[in-house]
Amino acid sequence: MKQLLLGFVIFAFLVSCGNRKAKTDPFATITDMVDSAAHKTDSLQPAEAKEEPKPLEADELFDDFIFNYASDDDLQRQRTVFPLPYYNVDTSSKIEERFWKHDYLFTQQNYYTLLFDRESDMDVVGDSTLKSVQVEWIFLKTRMVKRYYFERRKRAWMLEAINLRHIEDDGKEDFVKFYTHFATDSLYQSQHIANPLQFVTIDPDDDFSILETTLDVNQWYAFRPPLPTDRPSNINYGQKNEDNSTTKILKVNGIGNGYSNVFYFRKRSAGWELYKYEDTSI
Repeated sequence: MKQLLLGFVIFAFLVSCGNRKAKTDPFATITDMVDSAAHKTDSLQPAEAKEEPKPLEADELFDDFIFNYASDDDLQRQRTVFPLPYYNVDTSSKIEERFWKHDYLFTQQNYYTLLFDRESDMDVVGDSTLKSVQVEWIFLKTRMVKRYYFERRKRAWMLEAINLRHIEDDGKEDFVKFYTHFATDSLYQSQHIANPLQFVTIDPDDDFSILETTLDVNQWYAFRPPLPTDRPSNINYGQKNEDNSTTKILKVNGIGNGYSNVFYFRKRSAGWELYKYEDTSI
């Protein structure tokens, strides 16, 4: 009987120790964290669609996509690769989704601009086979370019990186330096306009015909439109935009208002000049 009682006491003691051990199990907290993480992963399954976004009709043309991207916060987050690489001159970092702020790009103004080195490069606009496009801000005063890199993944456009860099400066008068002065100084502007200036516009007597004529400097001031003076934008569809190019074309497109102006610049021995101006606004 005593042996039976002793065995029962020992068994009870072991059970008691086992219960105390379970209460102080050092792995219990970690297990709970793993279970919690697994639960969160299950609850976030729909978010994985960000990695494999379904293409939209707007993805066919980049111009359609970029306006949707800039206007729709939900779409912007779905079409941005997080954490997003951000290169700032000599440093780099990554932007987590929780720190991302909606970027309206140029959609909160009534125009956007495009920059080309050659007239033939303008044909790339509207190409539905593009795989890579960059959207840029050109900061005239600080001589910086902020570039957004978009890539088409399985027919869906995605923002993959942002890069902020200095514009190359070889000590000569590059286009950015010239244009900053040209757009803000009327006297300097008058000294850098070809005489006569080629002028292309819609025939006032026939909306379906184009009129090609010339303007002298005084007439230019009567016809000239406002020029972007702070930060022109650019969409690089694949055209070359070299800092040291001797020809530049600035195209100003209105957003939803039919505005269309094109300015043709060239660099001569005496410096840069505007030699052709088109106004085909509707």
